[in-house]
Amino acid sequence: MTDNITSYLKENRDTHLKELTNWLAVPSISALAEHKEDVRKGAEWIAEELTKIGMDNVKVYETDGHPVVYGDWLKAEGKPTVLVYGHYDVQPVDPVELWETPPFEATVRDNKLYARGASDDKGQTFMHLKVLQAILETEGTLPLNFKFCIEGEEEIGSPSLPKFIENNKELLAADVIVISDTGMLDRGKPAICYGLRGMCAMQVDVTGPNSDLHSGLYGGAVQNPLHAITELLQSFRDDNGRILVDGFYDNVQDLTEEEREAFRALPLTEESLKNQLGVKELTGEEGYTHIERTWARPTLELNGVWGGFQGEGVKTVIPAKAHAKISCRLVPNQEPDEIIEKVKKHIEKHKPVGVDVTVTLFDKGAPYVTPFDHPAIQAAARSYEKVYGVPTAFTRGGGSIPIVATFDQMLNIPVVLMGFGLSTENFHAPNEHFHLENFDQGMLTLADYWFELERSLKKEPSAR
Repeated sequence: MTDNITSYLKENRDTHLKELTNWLAVPSISALAEHKEDVRKGAEWIAEELTKIGMDNVKVYETDGHPVVYGDWLKAEGKPTVLVYGHYDVQPVDPVELWETPPFEATVRDNKLYARGASDDKGQTFMHLKVLQAILETEGTLPLNFKFCIEGEEEIGSPSLPKFIENNKELLAADVIVISDTGMLDRGKPAICYGLRGMCAMQVDVTGPNSDLHSGLYGGAVQNPLHAITELLQSFRDDNGRILVDGFYDNVQDLTEEEREAFRALPLTEESLKNQLGVKELTGEEGYTHIERTWARPTLELNGVWGGFQGEGVKTVIPAKAHAKISCRLVPNQEPDEIIEKVKKHIEKHKPVGVDVTVTLFDKGAPYVTPFDHPAIQAAARSYEKVYGVPTAFTRGGGSIPIVATFDQMLNIPVVLMGFGLSTENFHAPNEHFHLENFDQGMLTLADYWFELERSLKKEPSAR
């Protein structure tokens, strides 16, 4: 990385933030049908920006759902090719009344950029574009070949992208995939995530009588769906946090002792987590630390439970229906489809009398773990350390990016998870924000990385 690139990024910072603000203003919420056109606007915005920074062959590809945006720059003859993945869709903003400023009107406070998508993932994806623009405008060329694949369905599990990848393997062929949709260890402490949990999600609907009933006339004679769903949900875990679904842990890959020692060496204490979250105690599966529980052990969590009268005052009814949303985070060797079937069998086995139960499936994704000694990952660690001035940590992520495992399986090339977010930035929650110190240092890190990566991979054959 040259001084010219550093100066360019510094001199154009205000312009870059204004451009990012314009993108953040697009409410590209993929989960809500009423925002379908906004999602398309988000795709068109990023396509225009790719063209503006100098990418070629930019195209908005239609899918069965929301569009995928592609662009490339393939003029580095004989050099390796990088596929940069990101997503332009965002989470819903509910409850909107908890936002201190409107979620789609980006606001800077205390050197933090507040808006839905600021950290997850528009802000981080945008950084990639501006870094390549900086290199092109100062150096006239790029050290590597680049391809972009930016989708609009990540927040709903990327249902259309696997088919797109399968149908466009040659288009997406590369030597390495780089994704900035993960987090750092803490402020000023960069980390490379080498593993992600997979997931499967579902809704459970319990149906009893054919209408709500007067609790005085029928109470004690008819099964109450709220009682039934409470009994069913209680059957999923024991008092020590262990999941009681038959076969749930059968294929779980245990942590190595080396990994456990590495996790223990990280400056992530239970006390700091309790203080951060405002809770008095941590809970979870017995026999594991809080890091192990969140990074490398599977879970079954309730994401929502509802039914009956929700209004002010009292309405003494036995509701006709009750509902719950459930998600499982999965670890290596657990297959989402197998876990779904095991959960469904558990529900059928423990279904209370007097009700019917149906299960509706939502998004799913496989877990992912990769060796972190790959040259592309080690090069990223060196660039982080050069800019942040501290050693780079190697971590796993408790969350899920389902498409990472799909890329790994379909394209069979290493995935570098090189994120700049922080766990405290409220992604998926009100007042999502992005620390601008990582916006600045993150772009310097990426700018250095592309040159560092070229040196690391120069002996490797190009997939372009």
